[in-house]
Amino acid sequence: MRDILATRARASPDTPALVDDGRGREWTYAELDAAVETTAGRLAALGVERGDHVGVLMETRPAFVRLAFALQRLGAVLVPLNARLAPAELRFQRERSDLVLLVCDADTEDDALDAAGPTPVVTVDDPDGSAVAALDEQDESAVDAVEWGRDDTLALMFTSGTTGDPKPVRLTFGNVVSAATASAFTLGVLPGDRWLLCLSMYHMGGLSVPLRCALYGTTCVLQRGFDADDALRALAEHDCAGVSVVPTMLRRMLRAERDFPDVRFVLCGGAPTPAELVAACERASVPVHPSYGMTEATSQIATARPAEAFANPGTVGRPVFGTTVTVVDDADDPVPAGETGELCVSGPTITPGYYDAPEANADAFGPHGLRTGDVGYRDEGGRLYVLNRRSDRIITGGENVDPGRVADATREHPAVEDVAVVGLKDDEWGERVAALVVPDADADLSRDALAAHWAERLAGFERPRTVAVVDSLPRTPSGTVDRAAARERVARASEEE
Repeated sequence: MRDILATRARASPDTPALVDDGRGREWTYAELDAAVETTAGRLAALGVERGDHVGVLMETRPAFVRLAFALQRLGAVLVPLNARLAPAELRFQRERSDLVLLVCDADTEDDALDAAGPTPVVTVDDPDGSAVAALDEQDESAVDAVEWGRDDTLALMFTSGTTGDPKPVRLTFGNVVSAATASAFTLGVLPGDRWLLCLSMYHMGGLSVPLRCALYGTTCVLQRGFDADDALRALAEHDCAGVSVVPTMLRRMLRAERDFPDVRFVLCGGAPTPAELVAACERASVPVHPSYGMTEATSQIATARPAEAFANPGTVGRPVFGTTVTVVDDADDPVPAGETGELCVSGPTITPGYYDAPEANADAFGPHGLRTGDVGYRDEGGRLYVLNRRSDRIITGGENVDPGRVADATREHPAVEDVAVVGLKDDEWGERVAALVVPDADADLSRDALAAHWAERLAGFERPRTVAVVDSLPRTPSGTVDRAAARERVARASEEE
């Protein structure tokens, strides 16, 4: 098949495709297709060819949507980069993903230049200097739309994966189509549906919305950033069928002054949806669909419909259509219902592997598919429950934080001898990053100095919000850090402040 948008534009040219909420712009599928053809021609003039990896560094906006579809038209691979990352992290991801071009906007131009190295940089806005070219000023080259096969790589999405190191996940054309199909079977699709996009498109939950809308022939209503009251307004004003959120966003929407409009679904993922939040949705008659997913599964692995979620606190429902979840013990043997173990997943939505990472792939895949690193169980009715992550990864506001990375960055401070990084429960963010820091002997270590140090090395969501300075780290008899004791100590220090 041709790229997703071209196929949809032939079938539904006059159907609204994209609404830029708050800016008064709307595109039909025919109009969006024409805009994407122009963008693809300009990218081709810059030398982008089939199979090339092109980075996009910006928050959610229509230009991001056009770029995603334009790269499909050329047969190139989209590499969304998190616009909240520190420059050092962006440099690593640029090198790791073998980019031939990096596309930014006015807000990310400085970070793009800092991270780009030898990679050319273009902006979708007016450039701030001569080092960056303007995409709109490029001449258009002729574009021969490519044919896509199910196994062709459509995107590389960075994730911490199951080992903590950021790795680019290969997502194929077939993965995306299968994920959209499975989601439709769970949430339902009607011809006039509108799906509110208020997530960042550099996450799978955000990127999936315009891709799925194009496959379904429905409308994507795009918001530039998230505000709870504004999201509720947009849901009502555009008569949206649903929205994708993370738990922190949903909690804010429930606390907002506006009433929650009548929608068919609120897909909540990116982090565990607390039982108390599901109960609050039931009281407010909000049709929450708690979802368990990961980038390696092209988003959803299991999703609970509202009645199931309300009647079974803590469940994420059953696996979506085509996905198999096996709960295994340490020997990779399946365990019966009710017993806990690691969740392994297989099916047409699962990535074929990480890009250029044979060792990571060997570790990540086993006899029952992808090892998620998550521990959970299945009840007698087949419903899944996710209990915790084997790696103690922290999920704050829907963002994955690897404690080891934060610890490594902290140890680079000359006044730090050692550190333990843990997650603490947080009513707003689900979890917050906390650090137990041991200063070097006779060193003068202030929290302001640590904050300045982290600002240069870590994204905002990765920086510890709770810090306790101690003489030594709690350790187990074997000498490893006692994470439970560390969490208790830093939590106690937080309460004493």
